[in-house]
Amino acid sequence: MADLMKFVQDELTSKKDFPDFGAGDTITVYYEIKEGEKTRTQFFKGVVIQRRGTGTTETFTIRKMSGAVGVERIFPVNLPALQKIEINKKGHVRRARIFYFRELTGKKAKIRDKRR
Repeated sequence: MADLMKFVQDELTSKKDFPDFGAGDTITVYYEIKEGEKTRTQFFKGVVIQRRGTGTTETFTIRKMSGAVGVERIFPVNLPALQKIEINKKGHVRRARIFYFRELTGKKAKIRDKRR
């Protein structure tokens, strides 16, 4: 039964070719918004806090600071409204889910760049 579910999910979902990113990376996500009959593209730029799930249920969480308020947004990887993802900086973190990043402010909230 599990094989049948996996087969159906793989066949029916369209795979988009997004770059490989993980926790600690700063990315910009461009997605489409419908307002009445019009559609427009909006972007959300922030630090990836986590990636979770596999296959069609995979999601990632992005956090940015808007003024003094932290804003988080969860995006499904297979969302049809996603247009493109740009990686601005690769970050070096030691965990897959950096929830401790929520409490950090100022210079402590800086993430080191990954060496190439």
